[in-house]
Amino acid sequence: MSGPLERSLKILELLSSQPDGLAISAIATSLGLPLSATHRLLTELGRCGYVRQLREQGEYVLTIKLVSLGLGYLSATGVVDVAQSSLDRLAETCGELVRLAVVDGEDLTFVAKAQGARRGLRYDPDMGSSVRLSCSAAGHAWLSTLSDEDGLALVARQGYGKPADFGPRAPTTAKALMGFVRSARKRGFSSITEVFAPSMSAMAAPVRARSGEAIGVVTIAGPLVRLTEYRMDQLSEPLLHCAQEIEAASGASPLFRRQTRTV
Repeated sequence: MSGPLERSLKILELLSSQPDGLAISAIATSLGLPLSATHRLLTELGRCGYVRQLREQGEYVLTIKLVSLGLGYLSATGVVDVAQSSLDRLAETCGELVRLAVVDGEDLTFVAKAQGARRGLRYDPDMGSSVRLSCSAAGHAWLSTLSDEDGLALVARQGYGKPADFGPRAPTTAKALMGFVRSARKRGFSSITEVFAPSMSAMAAPVRARSGEAIGVVTIAGPLVRLTEYRMDQLSEPLLHCAQEIEAASGASPLFRRQTRTV
């Protein structure tokens, strides 16, 4: 691992998945850092207001400063204002979790959602996380808008992850992945069953700029017992309509106006 800045960011990323906090020794071990260097970095992050120690000699946790920065940024871009009403309508129609991810460079990140499930299992993973392109409906939808070469280059840089962390049908090779991507390209939307997670299904449609380049993705996700392949076929038209609504309004958001992808 390189300099202090990258090490500090790695600490923040690690703590983002640990709401109960981690001891300094656990942080150092997880990141392969010397204990003394970890202590210096945590002290500086604490001075800047990004982490705090729960008690003397206790675990370190993130403060809400990062959350505040992210929410402030999204508010300034207007992306939620542009998309929320469309997401709400789609969630009401499908009765499942609907989310919007935006393209930012080589990443796809969820920034807005609407929960349509009113009873039973409610699928609601963390927001603000980068999408695993190889085994998610959102990733497949975005990849379907790129050339095979560019899409596989993105996936190669991100990696396929550990198979045990995903569903039993998660692709682990370029050939398997491209089967999903080409199907999405042909239909205009992607769909997966037990790919991202066991017993879960999802579908996604790209949101495009006037140039044709994808600037985001709208997804529907839920348990397989409700979101069957037949049900996903029924929801394809409402999903595509939602993506088109956001496309039409996207000029109002500077985040959508930016074209930041580099392959």
